[in-house]
Amino acid sequence: MMRGRSLGRRFRWLWTAYAVSAFGTWLGFGAFPMLAILVLHAGPAAVSALAAVGPAVGALVAVPLGPWVDRRRKRPVLMAMDLVRFAALISVPVLYALGSLSFVQLLVVSAVVAAADITFTSASGAFVKGLVPPEDLLVANGRFESTNWTATALGPPLGGAAFALFGPVTSVAANAVSFLLSALGIRAIGGDEPRPRQTTRLRARDLGEGWRTILAHPGLRPLYFNVLLFNGLIMGTEPLLAVLMLNQLGFTPWQYGLAFAVPCLGGLAGSRLTPRLVARFGRHPVLVVAGAVRACWLLALAFLPAGPGGLVFVMVVELGLIVSCSVFNPVLATYRLEQLPADRIASTLSAWSVSTKASIATLTALWGVLASFTGPRVAIGAAGVLVLVTPLLLPRRDRTPAQPSQTVPSTG
Repeated sequence: MMRGRSLGRRFRWLWTAYAVSAFGTWLGFGAFPMLAILVLHAGPAAVSALAAVGPAVGALVAVPLGPWVDRRRKRPVLMAMDLVRFAALISVPVLYALGSLSFVQLLVVSAVVAAADITFTSASGAFVKGLVPPEDLLVANGRFESTNWTATALGPPLGGAAFALFGPVTSVAANAVSFLLSALGIRAIGGDEPRPRQTTRLRARDLGEGWRTILAHPGLRPLYFNVLLFNGLIMGTEPLLAVLMLNQLGFTPWQYGLAFAVPCLGGLAGSRLTPRLVARFGRHPVLVVAGAVRACWLLALAFLPAGPGGLVFVMVVELGLIVSCSVFNPVLATYRLEQLPADRIASTLSAWSVSTKASIATLTALWGVLASFTGPRVAIGAAGVLVLVTPLLLPRRDRTPAQPSQTVPSTG
């Protein structure tokens, strides 16, 4: 069980830093699309481009950073990426105040933040594996997941209210400050971090090291392709749903935020229940069932009605999607860390994140083009049909090798 188990002072500082940045991120949920739609008067294609181009460029920039992180101590990297995200995001309210906010700036900031996100994620996975005993990895990942869903429940409606009451860049400024506070929290972790075993200079062939590790692993390989298609289709339709709700159906920004916030309470419950489900049914059955169930919800959003009934409709659909994702995600995160060798965690997680962001960017761009011809409702429906195929990519049996990759002793 997650409740009552202490993972130590150093983990508490890391968890606190994660909570602060997660709340900031979700406070700014949808801020860039809303700025593009309501301030810069961008259309569906431009909003989809904003969601696609920035992450795509960020993913490209992040490709060499994963192997580079494997050769560095992780805590300084985490602090540096927090500071990079702070600097990039704080430029938005600054230039808005100067009357110089532009669509190009939003694209650039999106790319910088995407590259820093990938690098932070790859470093944090390696850092957590060295900080937490192997038997507590699922507990730690469950706590991160539950914190994320709590932030998701509270952040969007508060961000939407801040957008309406205090101006369109308030939530972006709060998000920026959250990364500054996160950097301070990570600095407070303290302690000694062992030097990475890899000390050789980065070579061109090292750039593909993470992908080679994923594709060579019989258990990770099918999960990798499943996540690429699922996340690409779910996130690729997010800007279209924003256009549908804010432009065509007349939802207000606070209603838009509320529609995605309330169902996240289900995500909090699901993530806290995950260790019990794994203990009772086993890791692989939970992973497969939750992975299949999470594919059943997107299609319903193509039939979203207007008015109060539409708001309730979105909440019910998102509740089903979020509960299943909140069970799947910590199990997948724990399984990956268990299977990856210590000297390839960052490069492999970076490769996974780069691929995911590239998939999201590609499908977001394609669905933006599709929506420009068919409208957002039809495009969302097409994604909903295609996502039903993703359970076929889940491994039907446990393909974990007989000798899993080595784990790192806890340093905490």
